[in-house]
Amino acid sequence: MRRSRAWFAIAPACLLAIAAASGAQAQDYPSKPVTIICDAAPGSTPDVDTRFIAEGLGKIWGQQVVTVDHPGGGGSIGARAAADAVPDGYTLYMPVLATFIAQPGVAPNLPLQLPRDFLPIGFTAENPMFIAADPKLGVNTLPELIALAKQKPGAISYATTGVGRLTHLTGELLQMRAGINLLLVPYAGGPARAASDVANGRVSFIIEGYSGIAGAIKSGLLKPIAVASAERLPDFPDLPTVAETIPGFAATGWQVMVAPVGTPDAIVQKVSADLRKVVDDPEPKQKLGRLGSYTRHMTPAEALAFVQGEQNTWRPVLEKIAGKAKSN
Repeated sequence: MRRSRAWFAIAPACLLAIAAASGAQAQDYPSKPVTIICDAAPGSTPDVDTRFIAEGLGKIWGQQVVTVDHPGGGGSIGARAAADAVPDGYTLYMPVLATFIAQPGVAPNLPLQLPRDFLPIGFTAENPMFIAADPKLGVNTLPELIALAKQKPGAISYATTGVGRLTHLTGELLQMRAGINLLLVPYAGGPARAASDVANGRVSFIIEGYSGIAGAIKSGLLKPIAVASAERLPDFPDLPTVAETIPGFAATGWQVMVAPVGTPDAIVQKVSADLRKVVDDPEPKQKLGRLGSYTRHMTPAEALAFVQGEQNTWRPVLEKIAGKAKSN
């Protein structure tokens, strides 16, 4: 009993010491380069967005901020690398939507759950999915694509960057809402080969964030026919939304920044505050907007609520995919 009373007596002092040490760490942070892990392939929309965020934080901190891509495994490879990092704030992680809504059992240790697996820091950027077709397919609008798919059930194919990623989920949602049957053609790695195959007529259309197919669109190799944002985008005012054809349809990729469990709260709060400066800065906002990505700030608590809401939104689509897998 005496030992227990001694512990209770010194516990407040210990907590104060820990809090003071954490505060001192935050004041000095960062004193060396910081790594941000991205679970997508080089050249993909999440990779591009991560590099913009890294550049902005590097300017604020006066330290090098390095982006390291760990694609594959449905996001599980990047998640494992981030989870195994020392929780000192020098390794951060920017997972995409798919790592939070992956089908259980499809990829190891997914889907992620906050704050069980990582500590939320804030929201970074969202990027609506673009639907772009082979110009030789003969469709100029989404209604025309849907009509063609109904004429040829299972014959119209679409390219995605992997299985279970948002590009794939968007295709499944499109089939559910439009009442059509499409052929999935998933590609490993970034969107370059997928876009090339669509442009060469091997695949009918692609679903991807704008930055991943911007070059092919600008050169006329791909024809954008719709964007899955809630409203028309200011940088693409002439491009119709999917919702104009299918009311309420929206499919937007996003990334949040998180830290390994055990990272001092003072550092989490400092990174969150500095992240806000980056996403509110007009210059990166404009640059990312031209690439089809849009930044906005969220506190750690707001980011947590946002992620949990998205998990609920996509659950029916995941259940449909699971049902398809069982029937095949």
